[in-house]
Amino acid sequence: MGKILVVDDEPELCSLVRRCLEPGGFSVSTALTGKDMLKEMGQDTYDLVILDLNLQGEDGLTYLKELRKDQQQVPVIILTARGEPIERVVGLELGADDYVSKPFEPRELLARVRTVLRRAKPTDQPQELNKQKKLVFEGWELDMNSRELTTPSGEKVKLTTAQFDILAVLVTHPNEPLNRDQILDLARNRMGTPFDRSIDVHVGHLRKKFQIDSQSQEFIKTVHGIGYLFSADVKPG
Repeated sequence: MGKILVVDDEPELCSLVRRCLEPGGFSVSTALTGKDMLKEMGQDTYDLVILDLNLQGEDGLTYLKELRKDQQQVPVIILTARGEPIERVVGLELGADDYVSKPFEPRELLARVRTVLRRAKPTDQPQELNKQKKLVFEGWELDMNSRELTTPSGEKVKLTTAQFDILAVLVTHPNEPLNRDQILDLARNRMGTPFDRSIDVHVGHLRKKFQIDSQSQEFIKTVHGIGYLFSADVKPG
């Protein structure tokens, strides 16, 4: 069903994850350090990485950032200790797809793994806008190939992987209310399960990105009781 790399400095936890996932049909390899993770990722191909942010003597967030420089598409689930919301949010901003708090129920981890892998698969999107390389709205330009957002004045706006994927979904479904589940299902890289609120964090940051241009309207509207709507006329670039 998939190859998974578990990165944790506790051999007992690595064994627990292996016992949890292998009966589900997954092939599990382990790395005890962030350096070993980067080395392993450079030598082999994995379908998903489970990364503990609290590696002994190492900063898991730093290694997540390093991983995302070369591995944009591989899904990552981060492990965090309970009561660490800041690290969790930063991890999502750096491109993690989901998080699991320790200690965790083995069945929960297995469910999260299956959900993230399912959502990481490309989804057929028949809308005409999805076939375009560039999309423009109110002077802004979103390049679907280079994954870049450009302001009306020509400035490049830096987006994380998660931010681009959410924005791409919203822009290709303009003036259409989408709930969180729909956005997560349509996004290329998945940030979490439909039961967490990580998508709200990313939308908040996207809104701040658009505030760079004081003349721009609020493109991402909240539709109460539903989710979000991209309120702009979008055309091929």
